[in-house]
Parts: sequence; structure tokens; C-alpha cells
Amino acid sequence: MFTDIVGYTALGQRNESASLAIVESQRTIVRPILREHNGREVKTMGDSFLVEFASALDAVRCSYAIQRAVREVNISLSDDERIHLRIGIHLGDIVESEGDIAGDAVNIASRIEPLASDGGVCVSRPVYEQVHNKFELRMENMGAKSLKNVSLPLEVYQLVMPWDSRGSAEPQARRLLETRRVAVMPLVNMISDPQDEYFADGMTEELISAISKVPELSVVSRTSVMQYKNHSKRATDIGDELNAGTLLEGSVRKAGNRVRITVQLIDANGDRHLWAENYDRSLDDVFGIQSEIAKSVAQVLRVKLLEDVKRRIERPPTTDVEAHTLYLKGLFLQNRWMGPEVLKSVEFFKAAIARDPTYALAHARLSQSTSVMGFFGLAPSIEAFREAEKEARAAVSMDPYLAEAHLALGMALFYQWDFESSGRELERALELNENLAEAHLNKASLLVFRRRFEQALPEIDRALELDPLSDTTLMHAATWYLYSGHVDEAMTRYKKFLAIDPENAFAINNLGLAHVRKGEIQMGLAELERASRLRKDYKPTEEQDLAWALSKAGRLDDVRKILSRMLDWRKEHGGASASIACVYSNLGDMDEAYDWLERAYEEHSGYLLAALSDFAFERIQADPRFEAFSRKLGLPD
Repeated sequence: MFTDIVGYTALGQRNESASLAIVESQRTIVRPILREHNGREVKTMGDSFLVEFASALDAVRCSYAIQRAVREVNISLSDDERIHLRIGIHLGDIVESEGDIAGDAVNIASRIEPLASDGGVCVSRPVYEQVHNKFELRMENMGAKSLKNVSLPLEVYQLVMPWDSRGSAEPQARRLLETRRVAVMPLVNMISDPQDEYFADGMTEELISAISKVPELSVVSRTSVMQYKNHSKRATDIGDELNAGTLLEGSVRKAGNRVRITVQLIDANGDRHLWAENYDRSLDDVFGIQSEIAKSVAQVLRVKLLEDVKRRIERPPTTDVEAHTLYLKGLFLQNRWMGPEVLKSVEFFKAAIARDPTYALAHARLSQSTSVMGFFGLAPSIEAFREAEKEARAAVSMDPYLAEAHLALGMALFYQWDFESSGRELERALELNENLAEAHLNKASLLVFRRRFEQALPEIDRALELDPLSDTTLMHAATWYLYSGHVDEAMTRYKKFLAIDPENAFAINNLGLAHVRKGEIQMGLAELERASRLRKDYKPTEEQDLAWALSKAGRLDDVRKILSRMLDWRKEHGGASASIACVYSNLGDMDEAYDWLERAYEEHSGYLLAALSDFAFERIQADPRFEAFSRKLGLPD
């Protein structure tokens, strides 16, 4: 890909300082977009970029993203400050030498670029053939063009931009978004007391839950829409980013026992209003408001509600206003998934249940928080998982049609190694609400730990479709791709995450593992050691990863140092038995490794499941004793 600023030479002769400022602005815009689309910046030449991609589709998507970003920036600039960019893309072989690239393909790309209009993109026929049925924008044939120093004419195509007014363009060139894919945007908190922010966030989540019960609608998950909290963007841009054709937005104000909710439904394809309504009710009727909104959304989008779906939407989870308030406070804390917040959420859920013992949703959320406490060692594991199962079973008995209850039970059973029952509960959760991204992720986890890697991938992709902007979903997806042996796919996702959060130790750690798995051991070790330096707390699981990589490099003395640190840490904190087993195996001491694996089993270590699928345990998995050990964990297959 070649990029070039239109009229740069003439501008430099008129105003050199302005031309230099424009080049700097261009670089500031372009470089993050290159990283996001896996482009390698080969070099800059004055006002031009030369970029290499492994995929033609990545290159074309990148070119469109650049021109869209430049256009948005130009809106707020004066004529002398605006960037006028054109881009050319060609597909062909290159010759690499000392970081630079050369060859006919590079020359042709540089000749195609001047054919692009200001703000436009031109591609050669080989590029067109690769992407024309995979990319959302139309490509218009410009005919065969004679290019300087190229012997034969070459057929060239231009992207028809959504904002392009050329007569030959279709009336709507931009991608048409699916109207039955709905994003419920964070309700704006109009409450004077910031302490009541939990109410607006809770109402947003409950609206997502209510609309998700309509089977014909695909609803974007909470963690993705919450990225837009306190941010102002056009509906069309949000629709593009979430791949959602319909947005529900609004505000909430609570005063005493009264609540006012204002909502409007927006068509993201045309940025037009479809429906709006104001609700001014007592808090006792808040669930009635939610069900009315869900039914109105279905009606506007021409979805016929079956009677059983309508009953599920209309059934209030509790009739106790105070219990509901306590539940929303617990939910607000649980969604942060940090140790102290999870512990505090348990208190609120228990208080809600004390007010209304039949509050199934509160029981389900209490079960989830308790499972998390057990997994992260915030409570004794066995007791926590059993308590989580008890709360989840209570929720299921109170409301067998509550998807969240079956999800919670599936999680609790999973952590107790009852994989068959866990799988059934997760399937039931998805039957009741196919829009639960968390259920898809948990199902993928179950399949990965059972070494059914290829079956897990569609679940991962569906979770990403429902929750495209969630850090948690993206990181889980990348990790399961890594475990499944799809190393390049995992690396792409880790790099995408690191473009947003460049010092995330977990992502750097796992990117290092991916490099080692590809045989790029020194590059991987550098990333793993960088992650270790960035980490604020000692984590045996990630030390174990470094030990595995060091063993691949033959640095066994360094592995022994890690083992010594890990054993010292266990004396003070307990746990880490599965990680210690892993390190012993990478030192080749399989008897010690299996002794520690047995300790992990006796302690019911939450992390022991990693031994079933994590490649850092590959020597344990290759040992003849592994089959019998797997059966102990309930995996006869």
C-alpha cells in the first residue's frame, strides 16, 4: 500500500511550516490504524507511507479506515490545515532486504496511487479479485490503465466511499446494517446524586436482558455498549463499530419513589428516529416500563412475539422495590470483576435475597460472584463452588426459564469438574437466551478444557459477535485460539488488544507464548520477560509460562530459579500446586510433577483444569499417567 498527500510539493513551496504540520498530522492518524489492521510500516518517504500487509482484505479495510478518519479530522480544520490523501494498493511478490521491500509489486502500487482521487483509494485487479465479495464497499472498474515503467496496461478499481457523490455511485454505498441487531446504549444518568449511578447502569443492563429474550433479535452485550458511556458519537458510527442496525438510547432520572425514563429507537443505517417514548412512573412499576420498551422494540422492528416470550418479558423478577435496589447495587459492583468489588457484591445480593427469598435473579448473580471468589482464591475453593451450586439450583427451581440461572449453575458445576452436567446447563441457558455472550464464552471454555478445540471456535466467534468491544471477551477469544493451535489468529487478536492497551501484562505474556509456540523463541522470551517486569503482583500461573519458554530455550538453571521462587511463595500464600507441577515437568522431573498434580487435585485447585489443555503442560499431557489422571477429573474421552 502506498499513501501520498495530494498537492504536498506545491504546499511546501508556499508554506513549509504548514506542510510539515500536515505530514505530522497524517502520521498521527495513520500509524494507529496500521497497527489495528496488521499493517507493517516499511518506511516513510516525505509525505508518503509504504506499508506491507499479509492480507489483501486487511489492506483494503485499512485504506478505508484511514480515509474515513482523515475525513472526520478535516471537518474541524481550516482549508490550509486539511489533509488530502490518496492511496494505492497492489498484490504481488516482494523482495525484502534489511527491513526494506522492493520488486515490481512495490513499483506498481506506487503507480496506482496517483490514479486515486483526493480522499480516494485505487486497487489493482488482483486485489479486487481477493476482496470484492468480502468487503462492504462497492468497487468501480476504471478500466485498463497504462502505468509508467509497467509494460502492460493494468485494470484498476476505485473504492466507492459512503460519502462519495459521483453519479455512478449507488444511492447508499455504505454497508447496510442488520436492523434486528440491536445495541442498547448506556442510559444517561440524569440523577443529581452520583451515588445513584448504579441505577442508570442497572436499568441499561435490565433493558438489554429484557430485549435479549426476543429470539428473533440479536442484542449486543453490556460490556461492549458500556464503552460508549459518557461518549458522544454519531449513530451511524456506533452502528458500524457494533455492526448494529438499530440503537436504543435514552436517559433515566430517579427522585424518591418516582422514576422518569426517556427512550428513543434509532435506525443506524439512516440516522433517523423510529420511535420515542417517555415513562413517568413509580419505582414499583419499573419492571412494567422495561417490558413495555422490549415489546415496543419488537413491534417497531416487526417481530411477532409468541405468547411464551411475551410472558417471560412481562414476568417481574421481584415485587420488592428495596430488594431490586439492593440487587442493582450488587450488579454494579459485580460487573467490575475486581476482588474487593466482587466480595462487596455478595453482600448486596444476600441483602436482596433477605428482602425477597424468591428473587431468582439475585440468587443467580450471588452464585456467579461466589464462583469467581472460589476461582481467584478469595474464598476456599471447594466450599465456594458448593455454595455457588446451591444458590444456582435455588434460582433454577424458582424460575426454570431464567437463562442466567442455568448459566450460573453451569459455571458452578464446571468448577467442580462435573463437565457433562455443566454442558447441559450452558446449552439450556443458550436455548433460553441465545444472546448471552458469557454463556457462549463459558461453553467455549468447557470445550477447550475437554480438548475439543475446533468445536470451541464457533462459540468464541459468536461471543465476539455479540460482545465485539469487550476486553474480557477479546482476551478470552485470543487465549482459546492460542490453546487451540490457531497461533496466528491469536497473535492478531493480542496485537489488536495491545494497540488499545500497550502495557497490558497478560496480553504481552500470551503474545510471547504465541511467538515461542511458532518457534520464535528469543522473540517470545523477550515479550514474556517484559510482561514479568510490568506485572505488579506475583502470579505463579504466568511465572509457569516463562518457565515453559525458558525450557524451550534450554535455560534450565533459570527454570530452577523460578521453581525456587514459586515454592517460597507457596509457603507464605498456599496454592500454586498446579503451576509447580508444570515447572517440574518442564525440568523433566515427571514423578515430582505428578506428585504436585495430585496435591492440586486434593486441594481442588481452580487452575488444575489448565493441565488438560494448556500447552505449557505438554510434557504432563504426553506422560502415560495422564489418561488415568484425566479420568479422575471426569474426562473419560
